Amino acid sequence: MRVIIVGCGRLGINLASSLAKTNVDVAIIDSTKLAFSNLPADFQGITVEGDALNQDVLVRAGIEKAEALVAVTNCDPLNAVVASIARDVYHVPHVVVRNYDPRWRELQEMLSLQVISSTAWGAQRIEELIHSENFRTVFSAGNGEVEIYEFEVPEKWNNQRLGDLISSAECVPVSITRAGTAIIPTCDTNIKTNDVVLFSGTMAGSFAVRDQLRQK
Repeated sequence: MRVIIVGCGRLGINLASSLAKTNVDVAIIDSTKLAFSNLPADFQGITVEGDALNQDVLVRAGIEKAEALVAVTNCDPLNAVVASIARDVYHVPHVVVRNYDPRWRELQEMLSLQVISSTAWGAQRIEELIHSENFRTVFSAGNGEVEIYEFEVPEKWNNQRLGDLISSAECVPVSITRAGTAIIPTCDTNIKTNDVVLFSGTMAGSFAVRDQLRQK
């Protein structure tokens, strides 16, 4: 598998190093030769110096046979353009774009690109942790707009309807695990103390469940 990484900053270096250790054929592009000096000494991929908007640079990186391109520079317009070229001109099947400045995220999404925003996701995770109580995020979709949360049922909610606890339109029950056995619940399922509940929801939905837990 050939993966091209555009941007040899901290994120690009960590991603390139991790992929190379799994025997992925990695090529990393940066406009500054000095940036490659930060790669680990045992890095097995190739480095390509130059402007990623230059066709020759992309070809030297192996874009014609690439299965994935990841644009992770700190320039959002560059990331969007390079990713669009990879997808629309070279038909690279997997293209991922880093969002560095949240103000550019909407533009990147308008181009129907797969966008990863560490800033937006990080801010949301910190907010969740501040309000976490006994909540735990077990899966995050997209940039965290929808997540799967896990919590243990407190004694005060013993034998109550799950639908009374998860009542927001922005959350949906996923499973209940009781004594090691999981079931798919309905809103009429009675929950028991120490049940482990998983539900899918937005941040607003998770806050609604937290508020419900406090009310009993």
